Amino acid sequence: MIRFSEEQAMLLDTAREFCQKRAPIDAVRQAIQAGQPLDATLWQTMVDLGWLGVTIPEIYGGLGLDLADTVPIFEAMGRQLLATPLLASTLAAQVLIANGSDDQKNQWLPKIAAGQIATVALTEANGAWDADQITARLNQSASGEMTLTGSKAFVLDAGVADVILVSALQGESLRWCLVDTGELPDGAIQREVVIDETRRSYSLVLSDLSIRADQILPGTAFKKIELAAMLLITAEMSGGLEGVLAVIVGYLNTRKQFDRLIGSYQAMKHPTVDILMGAEMTRSYLYHAATVWRDETDLAVVESAVRMAKCCASEQFSEAGDRGIQFHGGFGFTYECDAQLYLRRALWSQYQFGDERHQRQKLSALLF
Repeated sequence: MIRFSEEQAMLLDTAREFCQKRAPIDAVRQAIQAGQPLDATLWQTMVDLGWLGVTIPEIYGGLGLDLADTVPIFEAMGRQLLATPLLASTLAAQVLIANGSDDQKNQWLPKIAAGQIATVALTEANGAWDADQITARLNQSASGEMTLTGSKAFVLDAGVADVILVSALQGESLRWCLVDTGELPDGAIQREVVIDETRRSYSLVLSDLSIRADQILPGTAFKKIELAAMLLITAEMSGGLEGVLAVIVGYLNTRKQFDRLIGSYQAMKHPTVDILMGAEMTRSYLYHAATVWRDETDLAVVESAVRMAKCCASEQFSEAGDRGIQFHGGFGFTYECDAQLYLRRALWSQYQFGDERHQRQKLSALLF
């Protein structure tokens, strides 16, 4: 079942126009060469469009829509390889909405809706994909003092964030801690070198960081936060498939060999059609997952839909990115070829929160 709402249609039109105008491939390359600094003007425009508050309840200054309504925005961003703190801040807002106290929501959700950057530290330094492999610890001393110790990897936009939501274990229970980046010691946040150069990815190392009681979220929901991250990354991957397909088709319709456009050869036509079919299949899985996310209350059903979408996107996007390199011949292996930017994004996204093999293993337990 797929249901495409009026809100999604409106956001898709707006997001596509905005991203195409503000993130042409030349601008993406310039940002990479500059080290991916935060574009404050671009970010403020996104704030003014209301994208930061789409999922935040109206009482906190947001629009009060569902997370599924943000899928078209991330799809449009993925098509243009536009990487902003929107993904990180949206996930942080989801953590607060699901787990925060009234005071914590009142303090932080209006700030996020107004453009303050927040992020989520989900992944352990060892790259583990499952909640039962979390090693970060929230400890309590004999005197009652709470401290947070652990290492996290792939923390998006931590270097420009005002607050980080960190997952940790307290005894056998999973907890979320609000960490103000201004209170961190020097060197706690370090830039990571990742294959996707459009991303700002950081490691976070905490050693006996003092935590106040008001920094600990009372809720312990984790699974749906993990699924939310997968859904939004899948949306970016679906858009990325469209983007790399456009690069491929553009090249096939301009490059000539033996006095013919290479796109006229069946050896090029057939695999290009395969990519188109993969893109359409991925999009169908994505919007099915978004529909289920909005309408279904059974978390197992939601998990199945999201994991199927992530599995399909991981497989199809990485294959399309690889084909994009091959179709460009020797030029495809150079840094100047735009197809490699999409392959880098495909490989980074493929291994965030589990590749297709991991998703199938999880699905086998859910479905059989």
